[in-house]
Amino acid sequence: MERRKFMKSAGLAGILAAGTTPAIVQAQQQVRWRLASSFPKSLDTIHGGAEVFARMVSDMTGGRFQISVHAPGELVPAFGVVDAVQQGTIDCCHTCGYYFFGKDETFAIDTAIPFGMNSRGITAWMYDGNGMKLLREFFAQYNMVNFPLGNTGAQMGGWYRKEIKSVADLNGLKMRIGGFAGRVLAKLGGVPQNIPGGELYQALERGTIDATEWVGPYDDHKLGFHKVAPFYYYPGWWEGGAQVSMYINDKQWNGLSAEYRAIVTAAASHAHVNMQAMYDARNPVALKQLIAEGAKLHRFPRDVMDSALKARSEVYKELLDTNPNWKKIYPDYERFMRDQYQWVPIADGSYDQYMAAQTL
Repeated sequence: MERRKFMKSAGLAGILAAGTTPAIVQAQQQVRWRLASSFPKSLDTIHGGAEVFARMVSDMTGGRFQISVHAPGELVPAFGVVDAVQQGTIDCCHTCGYYFFGKDETFAIDTAIPFGMNSRGITAWMYDGNGMKLLREFFAQYNMVNFPLGNTGAQMGGWYRKEIKSVADLNGLKMRIGGFAGRVLAKLGGVPQNIPGGELYQALERGTIDATEWVGPYDDHKLGFHKVAPFYYYPGWWEGGAQVSMYINDKQWNGLSAEYRAIVTAAASHAHVNMQAMYDARNPVALKQLIAEGAKLHRFPRDVMDSALKARSEVYKELLDTNPNWKKIYPDYERFMRDQYQWVPIADGSYDQYMAAQTL
């Protein structure tokens, strides 16, 4: 009876100050989620992004919100993660939207599209432009809430068994290339293949494919592509800044408290920045290692770039005529990109060119 009187008269602030915390204040929501990744555990950068996110959520909730991270095949296959989230089989996933362009080409905008924005541009569009709003509306059709959760930066153009001296050398080339970009490669005579990262080395070694792209020097060195296909090209015109994403089942998201939703949002932003920092720190050293071990570094011939750009424009025009979701989102993306590339060369571009020419 005395305790009830004390609680009534002192109020919550007084109770906390006195160190006498009632059970209702101490009780906190316990949450356990499962996250399925599309990336093998051996890639500490891109698979690690989900682990960084999960640790941050746990740390910020005192361990009350736990997210277990699962590699491809542990819960669902690498390319089965979106279906699993949409159906509520798993709570969330960490993947690239363009893997699922077969459902709708608009998925690709959430990762990277040929001759699209660089990493800073896509992040600016998502966080301060209309990107997040437009893509949230799109993914709601799939019962998912999307979050940027990593970016690789501009990617390399891949590994080839033979030199690419002109666009004619792409004719008949069997290449593993990330999802949607295969549409453009096909217009150039290539034969695109969609293969999970963990299976690429074997496919290249056995001759199932003639070439492959993955990310950049750090991951590529880990996967050993230079041992079976020594010609390393740049830039990856199909991935000027590849955004990796987390998709959460909307019922699970809506079931969280406002506090936990804020924590998930903050943790995703932290992991997003951390992933690109890891790539930017590791890629320079890895590129030197690759060259020392026999990789032959080449820039794509100009006619390859020009032909690919023309083919890309044809694909986008077709989609504007046939895909309502693309028609709703891409024009906004394009307008934002046009402004970005009027600005970037003035400051960053000119500064970077000058610094790259210096011997420090």
